[in-house]
Amino acid sequence: MFSDALSLAIDLPRFPPDWGRLGKELPYEWIEAALEAKGKASIRRRRLPAQQVVWLVIALALYRHLSVKEVLDDLDLALPELEGACLTASAACQARQRLGPEPLRWLFECSAQAWSEEDHSAYLFHGMSLFAMDGTTLRLAESEANRAHFGAQKYAKGSVASYPQAKGVTLTAVPTHLILDARFGPYATSEASFAKELIASVPDSSLTVFDAGFLSAEILCNLAGQGHCRHYLIPAKSNTRWKLIEGTVEDGLVEMEVSDSAMRKDPTLLASWRARAVRIGDGTGELKYVLTSLTDKKAITAKQIVDCYWRRWAIETSYREIKQTMLGSAHTLRSMTVDGTMQEIWGALIAYNLLRIEIAKAALEAKCQPTDISFVLALHTIQYELLIAAATQAQGKLPATLKRLRERLVLDLKTHRPGRKFDRVVKAKAQRYPVTRLKSSA
Repeated sequence: MFSDALSLAIDLPRFPPDWGRLGKELPYEWIEAALEAKGKASIRRRRLPAQQVVWLVIALALYRHLSVKEVLDDLDLALPELEGACLTASAACQARQRLGPEPLRWLFECSAQAWSEEDHSAYLFHGMSLFAMDGTTLRLAESEANRAHFGAQKYAKGSVASYPQAKGVTLTAVPTHLILDARFGPYATSEASFAKELIASVPDSSLTVFDAGFLSAEILCNLAGQGHCRHYLIPAKSNTRWKLIEGTVEDGLVEMEVSDSAMRKDPTLLASWRARAVRIGDGTGELKYVLTSLTDKKAITAKQIVDCYWRRWAIETSYREIKQTMLGSAHTLRSMTVDGTMQEIWGALIAYNLLRIEIAKAALEAKCQPTDISFVLALHTIQYELLIAAATQAQGKLPATLKRLRERLVLDLKTHRPGRKFDRVVKAKAQRYPVTRLKSSA
């Protein structure tokens, strides 16, 4: 947890940190293992050794509204020096370049796996862990390297997006919003390709809720066919065709044919596959269904399946928390290079998970749901407490700081808000200058 790591910042102004006290949530051993695994451990003594750069990248995601130099100075992340010389922003940039993205990715995967197993028994859905899988995009800093590698969305009449974009897919725990695994890459890569890579990360005894764009026999059959008790729940498309095997049109077992193209991609697929089709009401009167591998009607009713499906919007909330709340007013990520961008993405995911595990722990203490605690309040609270901890010289003040942090997180629980009275719309912002429309070179 971030609260466990506050002792690191407290010690920095006077002497090198005691890495053994980083706490159980993101222990020093994990950071060392990540650096050793990727061959990035610092050999010579530096003011910003590799271990400190890892924390710098994570802190940059928490303080997107501050410059790199401000984050270094405010959190005292650089080790002290006898001459008292200030560490420059260019030195921090060089340190990030030496580190690269792979140690951050290794650390994210290691920590996410461990954190997802903590207290998961408190949030089971009929004995299963509940996950959601969906895609998102991130706006990147404008540079030739980012645009050449990641690309951008193309529009009609040959125009392209104003900024390069990275596309990604995440596997997120619905009750706690913890991200278990993720894949990010060029915008041209399909979300289905990323999803196929994430299938192996889905735990046993779990239910994964998908968006309609992932309706594919290759994805769903491989998910249910591998591992133990791995199930899916996904909305059917308007053009999905099936044959009713048993049951009713409201709740029945259906059979669908596998396309020839899908069988050519994956020869292990059978000619057809079966799923349970449950009708859902959206208020428009149209026939809409969700498909699931949970075929036992006595164990899980149709209403429980429909209610569970609506919970998939939690993953959209997590994307909003990362892109709007954590990024704040920043329009793009910071990095101008490909490696720097990927390093920043993995650092942001670690920072988000650290916030979410702190919220989950506070929720357990307050005996409420993690989603009852405001993410905005949690972010602002931890930002404030980290700055206070960095300026605190007395080691004895740490317990009171941690206690105050937990208390502030649950001080104002989110209240139920009534339904929307008007359609969600956004007014166009007035522009002082003409808008540039980029043209695609393709």
